[in-house]
Amino acid sequence: MEIRRLDRDRLGPDNNHSQRLMPWTAVNAPFEGAWCVIKPGAASVRHAHHEYEIFIAVSGTAVLESAGERTTFTAGDIVHFPPFVEHQVINETAEEFEMYTVWWDLPMSATFAGRHESEG
Repeated sequence: MEIRRLDRDRLGPDNNHSQRLMPWTAVNAPFEGAWCVIKPGAASVRHAHHEYEIFIAVSGTAVLESAGERTTFTAGDIVHFPPFVEHQVINETAEEFEMYTVWWDLPMSATFAGRHESEG
């Protein structure tokens, strides 16, 4: 068993409120991922990118802004963002909001497939 530990001291605005936990050399995965903690009154950087992405809300409640829409995002919810769609997480509550994000693209999938073939 190998555990990758979360370093909560790194989860500030300098790192977009996140710690990248994937890729991980011990794991052959076709995606990357990060743990995110948005403190009360804070927000992630509004951004868009070429990867597909999902957010999985773990605890608390936040607001998602994307493509001109604004909606509540709470523990147990999951959301998908297609490539090049701008998105942001805003915590307007008095409690921390925690989520895990996973993103992938075709090159990541191809790298995974190549490693998988060489392992088998």
